[in-house]
Amino acid sequence: MKEFKSQREKIKYYHSLAGGRKMEAFQEMVCESETIAFLGGAGVSTESGIPDFRSKGGLYRKKDRRFAGYRPEYLLSSDCLFKRPEVFFSYFRQNLDCRTVEPNDAHRVLSKMEADGKLSGIVTQNIDGLHQKAGSRRVYEIHGSALRSYCVSCRTQYGPDYIFENPDPIPRCPACGKMIRPDVTLYGESLPHPAYDNAVNLMNTSNMLIIGGTSLAVGSAAQLAHLFHGKYLVIINKGPTKMEGKADLVFHESIGEVLTGLYGE
Repeated sequence: MKEFKSQREKIKYYHSLAGGRKMEAFQEMVCESETIAFLGGAGVSTESGIPDFRSKGGLYRKKDRRFAGYRPEYLLSSDCLFKRPEVFFSYFRQNLDCRTVEPNDAHRVLSKMEADGKLSGIVTQNIDGLHQKAGSRRVYEIHGSALRSYCVSCRTQYGPDYIFENPDPIPRCPACGKMIRPDVTLYGESLPHPAYDNAVNLMNTSNMLIIGGTSLAVGSAAQLAHLFHGKYLVIINKGPTKMEGKADLVFHESIGEVLTGLYGE
């Protein structure tokens, strides 16, 4: 790999690359790096048909008269869950049922990288379980999973179908009668342990970080990204992303196409 006198010179050089040479540089970084982490957001799953949150056409831009009086963030908050549970579960069931969604090229390439020993772990903000469905094993879900649920009282755990197929407006625990909630991190709640602790450790110990499908607008992802102090930082996101000035390579393209070009068969 090319040697540089300063970080500024390094970033200037890599930002000057385009086309095939840019992809070659990405491949060289991956080949050189012994520990690679991936930090992903909603944009990883949009190519599977799951809408993101804030972009045009995203979940927060959808118009539905039943929820017109509520902010989108409130509908996915702990306040809504406990104070207006009927509203919460109606919105959740309508918009976050990802049970039949299939992984896309990005998920599959990341799984292959892990299987080949090139990827140390995935930190995801997504709650759809698609990384695991594609075969990835070291996945740290810092916002939980819509495919798991549990009783708020006795903590009995339930599978992916219980909330979505339950006919009652508020799903109740057969064991104790209390409410069953999705195992997701709602607005107003702390991030789950040990997933977040594992994510912090991954950022601290990796010498390359690939950030994909996120603008880093959510504080938890931005905080994790700033913990990374390894050698190479690559960002793949169709829209602008914070930290692009610190990244070695930035791709404003389809994450599935970029990763397939990087590591496809």
